[in-house]
Amino acid sequence: MLGLWLSSCITCGKKLSLISKPDMGMLLHAQDDYIVIDNGVIQITLTNPGGNLTRIQYSGIDNVLETHNKELNGGFWDLNWSEAGSRKNRGKFDTITGTSFKIIVENEKQMELSFTRPWDPSDQGEHAPLYIDKRFVILRGVSGFYSYAIYKHLKDMPAFNLNTSRIAFMLSKDKFHYMAVADNRQRYMPLPDDRLPGRGEELAYPEAVRLVDPVEPEFIGEVDDKYQYSIENKDNRVHGWICFDPPVGFWQITPSNEFRNGGPLKQDLSSHVNPTTLAIFLTSHYAGEDLLVKLGAGEEWTKVLGPVFIYLNSVPSAANALSLWEDAKEQMIKETNCWPYNFLASDDFPCSDYRGTLRGRLLVYDRYIAEFDAPAALAFVGLAAPGDAGSWQRESKGYQFWTKANECGEFTIGNVRAGSYNLFAWVPGFIGDYQCDIEICITPGCDIDMGDFVYEPPRDGPTMWEIGIPDRSAAEFYIPDPNPKYINKLYVNHPDRFRQYGLWERYAELYPDEDLVYTVGVSDYTKDWFFAQVNRKIGDRTYKTSTWQIKFEVLNIERSKNYKLRLALASAHHSDLQVRINDPEGDNPLFSTGEIGDDNAIARHGIHGLYWLFTVDIPGDQLVEGEINTIYLTQSKNSSPFQGIMYDYIRLEAPSPENTKAASY
Repeated sequence: MLGLWLSSCITCGKKLSLISKPDMGMLLHAQDDYIVIDNGVIQITLTNPGGNLTRIQYSGIDNVLETHNKELNGGFWDLNWSEAGSRKNRGKFDTITGTSFKIIVENEKQMELSFTRPWDPSDQGEHAPLYIDKRFVILRGVSGFYSYAIYKHLKDMPAFNLNTSRIAFMLSKDKFHYMAVADNRQRYMPLPDDRLPGRGEELAYPEAVRLVDPVEPEFIGEVDDKYQYSIENKDNRVHGWICFDPPVGFWQITPSNEFRNGGPLKQDLSSHVNPTTLAIFLTSHYAGEDLLVKLGAGEEWTKVLGPVFIYLNSVPSAANALSLWEDAKEQMIKETNCWPYNFLASDDFPCSDYRGTLRGRLLVYDRYIAEFDAPAALAFVGLAAPGDAGSWQRESKGYQFWTKANECGEFTIGNVRAGSYNLFAWVPGFIGDYQCDIEICITPGCDIDMGDFVYEPPRDGPTMWEIGIPDRSAAEFYIPDPNPKYINKLYVNHPDRFRQYGLWERYAELYPDEDLVYTVGVSDYTKDWFFAQVNRKIGDRTYKTSTWQIKFEVLNIERSKNYKLRLALASAHHSDLQVRINDPEGDNPLFSTGEIGDDNAIARHGIHGLYWLFTVDIPGDQLVEGEINTIYLTQSKNSSPFQGIMYDYIRLEAPSPENTKAASY
C-alpha cells in the first residue's frame, strides 16, 4: 500500500500538508475515522467508513466545503424514500453513510474507493431497503474526482418507493458567491443568511424567499428560489460556483444522461444559494408520482448512478475569474467525449467495448402538409425501456439514450448498454410521440442500421385553425412582466422570463373580471394567450376556476361528421380540463380529462412538465354555420393557486375529405 506522511492531524482542523512530493504518485492515508487522498493537484478527505466528504483542498484553499452549517455540511450522497403504496413525492431523508470501506484500485495512476451499506432487516423503517455501493475515483494529476453509486434491490428486500437520489456539495459560504448554470444564467448570489427570518420573507412556499434586509443592499427586494435555476436534463451538463479570492471554480460535470430518469426534457435542480451544487440522478420534480421508482417485494433491480465529475479549476488573477466558466465548459466536452469511462472498476458499469450502436433515419408523413415522407429534421430520438408511445417520460428504473437527428432526419445513438429497448421519438412542429413497435436488442459491440422509420403524427383532417407551436413548451405564449415586488434581476429582459416568481398571480391582475377570450384570425397567441390557465385569487384564501374561450367561424359545416380538436398540454397540476362547445353552462362537458398531473411546473417556473395529448370529437351538428362558435376550456379544480394547465398547442381539424389519399393545404 502506498504511504502518506502527514505533518498534522486532520481531525484537529489544521491544514494538512505533505512531506512527500506530488511526483511520487497517488498518495493515500487511512485512519479509523477518516481517509485522505492526494493526487498531486487536489486533496480530499472522507469519513471512514461513511464515505462522506469533509474536506477538499485545492489551489490555496484549505477547504472548499462548508463545515459550519447547522443542518448540512460537506459533500454527501443522499436519497429520499417512502413506504410502498405511498403516493407522496417526499418521504424519509436518508444520508447514505457507509458501514464498510474497501480500496478497489490502488496504483500510481488511480485510486478507487468503495463505501458500502448493505440493508439490515433490523433497520427497517430507518434506511431504504437497498444495497448501496458508493464509489470515489481519483486519477493522478487530474484536477477533480469522480463519484458514482451502485444501487441494488435484492430478492430478500421489501417493497418501497425511491423518490430522489443525488450527490450534494455544500460549499464555503465565505468563499463562493458567484454562480453559473448556463452562459446566460450566472450572477453574484445572495448569502444563505439573507434567507433567514428577519432578513428574508417566506412567500407562497418555503423555497421562495423575498430578501427584505440582505447583508448586501444590492439584493433588497429580490426573490431567491432554487427552482429558478432548474435545468432540463439535455442541457444539465455543467454548473457550479466561482470564488474570487483566490480565483477558484467548483463545477459539477455530468457527461451522460443515461442514468437520469424522465428523458431529455426532464427538469431538475442544479446549483443554488447556500452555496449548493447538486448532481441529481432520480427525482419526481416536474413530474410527480409517475417518476417514483416503485420496487416490489423481492424485485431484483440494479442501477448505476453516475459517474459525475467534480472539477476544480483556477487562474492566477481574480480579474480573469469568470474565464473559469469557459474552462469548465471545455472540460465538460472532454469528459463527454471520454464517455463511457474505461477506468471504472465495477462490472456493473460497461465500458465502450460492451456497448452497442443504433443508427437510422426518421421521416415524418402528414398528408395535409406534404404528399411525401419528409425528413424529421432535428427530431429527438431515443432508446428507453419498452413501453407505450411516450412512456419514456415516466420511466425511472432503466437507462435512456437520446440524440438529436440532423436536418435529414439521420441519427446515431452510440454507447448503448446491452439490453432490450423500444425506439422513441418526437419531432418539433408535430404533435404526439413516435414509438417503433419492434423491440430492439442491443448486444455488446453491435452496430445496427435500422434504415428508415416513418412517423405519422395524429391527424384526421385539414387544419382549420391552430394556436401555438407544437414543441412541448408554453414559452411562445404571453408571459407577463413580474410584479415589481417579486423580481429576480437575472431574468429581467431574459429569454427565460418565465422563471420570475409569482407570474400566476398576474393572470387575475390582467383579467380581473372576465377570463381570456381568443378570437381566431384576430388574436395573436404571443400577446393574447396567457402562458398558463390558472385559478383567479379571490380574497386571501379562495380561488375561482377559469374558463377560456376560443371563438371561430365555420363555413360549409358537415353536420354528420366529427371535427377533431387536438389539445397538446405542456403541463398539468391536479387539474381537470373540461371542453364545452357553444354552451358554457352545460352540465355535462363534451370532454373531460379527469384529474391529471402532478408536475407543479407553474410554481416551479418550469414552462412545461409532462406532455399530454388529447383528442376531442366535436359533432358537426353542434356547430353553427356562418356565426361565431365558441369552445369553452374550463379548468375545474380550485383548491390551490398552482392548479392549472399550460398548453403546448391547440388545433381544430375539419373532417377528412372523402377518398383523399394525399392533399396539400
